[in-house]
Amino acid sequence: MKTLLAVLAGIVTLSWGWDAFHAVAPASAHPLWIARQQALYLSGLLSIALMSLAMLLATRPPWLETPLGGMDRVYRTHKWAGILAISFAALHWLIEMTDDILKATIGRAGRLPKAEDSGLLDAMRHLAKDMGEWAIYALLAMLAITLWKRFPYRPWRFVHRAMPVLYLMLAFHSVLLAPTGYWWQPTGWLLALLLATGSYGALHALRGSIGKQRSTNGQIVSVTQTAADICSVDCQLEQQGLWRGHRAGQFAFVTFDASEGPHPFTIASADRGDGRLRFEIKALGDYTRKLPGRLQPGMRIRIEGPYGRFDLARCNTQARQIWIAGGIGITPFLAWLESLQSEKRAAQVQADLHYCTRNAADDPFVPRLKSLCKTLPGIRLQVHDAHQGANLSAAALGETENAEVWFCGPAGLGKAVRHWLQTLSPASRFHQEAFEMR
Repeated sequence: MKTLLAVLAGIVTLSWGWDAFHAVAPASAHPLWIARQQALYLSGLLSIALMSLAMLLATRPPWLETPLGGMDRVYRTHKWAGILAISFAALHWLIEMTDDILKATIGRAGRLPKAEDSGLLDAMRHLAKDMGEWAIYALLAMLAITLWKRFPYRPWRFVHRAMPVLYLMLAFHSVLLAPTGYWWQPTGWLLALLLATGSYGALHALRGSIGKQRSTNGQIVSVTQTAADICSVDCQLEQQGLWRGHRAGQFAFVTFDASEGPHPFTIASADRGDGRLRFEIKALGDYTRKLPGRLQPGMRIRIEGPYGRFDLARCNTQARQIWIAGGIGITPFLAWLESLQSEKRAAQVQADLHYCTRNAADDPFVPRLKSLCKTLPGIRLQVHDAHQGANLSAAALGETENAEVWFCGPAGLGKAVRHWLQTLSPASRFHQEAFEMR
């Protein structure tokens, strides 16, 4: 994620620098006015570049999963590209506001001349300037509610749907207010490519086409309340749909209610080629808390995917395998264990599976885990029952030198495990899929 964002920012900065180095300012121009203008150009270019990337990533392109390491990282990159884009947009606006400060300190003398335009073009430039200012205000408000985690998801999603329109407003702003000379230089070519990419993503979103080519309809077969805060949902997909099966550990976007939109859930069952999927859903928010009362057998649903790189096939059999799950994070490992039941290489898979639970006596996954592991002698299950004071510790992991650790669970536990590994054995490899919609 950091590499992609840094590379994009670096390319944009180098392009701007090349143009700024070759730019010829009038002899009467004051250095501060020149610096202000170039700062406006750079902040604007960085903002629209990062926003274009965010719009592309919002389309959930599966071809980026491999280079970025999974759809969860695609979304994380989308999130930070958006945050940085809005930050540079705010900086761009603040630099614009320095106009009056410079007039008051050094005066109008030395100010760069404005472009002389015809009546229509001049009117369009004024409109583009106003649209850019309105869009920045809206983006700052959107950023505030995105970072405010307590803001309800449903209204946030509704507000977030305005992003493609805001992007197109800023694209119009960029085209009309970019220096005319840009379009004959590398900076303009790069800007044109970025705007085309971002506009594709924006129009794709406005048409409601995101994920359509990877979506299949189906219906709910059964809904079972396995615990006070967990329900198990079995679904049957249409055989003539676009679903081509999934790899154990992947997730899908599930739409139970069109007005609510899609939500990501890990597929907790192995693929048997019959279009049957099971999701174990924990009440983690307002939406998931109400699902057990809303879902009924026979209800139509939409499944998009599969996505994700939390894949059993990616495990390095030459390294010691340590699998760690916390709470509902056990779902991808359930799919792994189910898939191993019918695989010929099951006897060759050796792993230590650590499952952290608040209370093993009331946990519906514990009996199921024991049953699945009973037929897999290479999987050594350890249940860490917090109710009995048996919390997971670094010592419980054993030898981690050159180990490969796969983790799925609460962010706090994942942070602790990563810290243990960095302290005890920096050479170990750590895999975590931390999917967040916002």
